[in-house]
Amino acid sequence: MRRPCFKIELQFPEPLAGVDEAGCAPLAGPVVAAAVILDRAKFPRGIDDSKNLPIEKRESIFARLHDCGAAIGVGIASVEEIDSINIYWARMLAMVRAVEALAVEPAWVLVDGNACPRWQRPSKAIVDGDAKCRSIAAASIIAKVTRDRLMADHARDFPGYGWETNRGYGTPQHYRGLEALGVTPLHRRSFAPVREIMARAAQPGLQLHEIAPMSPASHTTMG
Repeated sequence: MRRPCFKIELQFPEPLAGVDEAGCAPLAGPVVAAAVILDRAKFPRGIDDSKNLPIEKRESIFARLHDCGAAIGVGIASVEEIDSINIYWARMLAMVRAVEALAVEPAWVLVDGNACPRWQRPSKAIVDGDAKCRSIAAASIIAKVTRDRLMADHARDFPGYGWETNRGYGTPQHYRGLEALGVTPLHRRSFAPVREIMARAAQPGLQLHEIAPMSPASHTTMG
C-alpha cells in the first residue's frame, strides 16, 4: 500500500498546512482537529493515515513530529458546541481553531474531506487526503493521539464506559455503561443513540440519570 507523500502538496506554495480531525462519530467527548506544517527536508519516517497505524506507531510518530520542528496547532470543539451547532460545523470550528493555533501563518491549507471551513484563506479540500498527503496524514496522527489521550483522562473521571479503549465510540461496552450508569456531561445529546437512552430513562420506573465525575478520593480507592 502506498503511503501519503508530497506529490499533491508540491502544487501549492509554502508554508503549507495539512489539516485533519478525529472524533466525529463517537457518542462522547469533543472533536479534535490538528494542523501541521512539515519541513520537507526533515520529517519523521512512517507518516501515514492514523487509522492505518497501530497505537505504538502513532504515539512514536506523534512524539517525533513534536521533536522535528514541525509547526503544530490543535483545535477542539466541545460537546456543548457539537450539540449546539451539530457535528459538521463543530468539526469545521475545530479546524479553524487548529490553523489559528499555528505559530506559522500558512500560505495554503489542505483539508481532509470534501469541504473547507468558511475562512478567508487559500485552501483546498482533498478527499481521502490523509491517505494521499503527508501533511494531512501528520495532522491525522496529532489529532487522533491528542483526542485518545483526552478520552483516557475522561475515563478516570467517568469509569464504566470503556473510554480508555473505545475513545467514546459506540461499542457494546460503552452501551452497557450507558444503560447501567446513565448519561454523563460528556455525552453528545444531539446523537440519536444518546437521545434514545435518555428518553428511556425518562420513563417511569427507570433510574437512569446524568452522573457527575468521580471525586479524586474515589479514584484512589479503585486500585
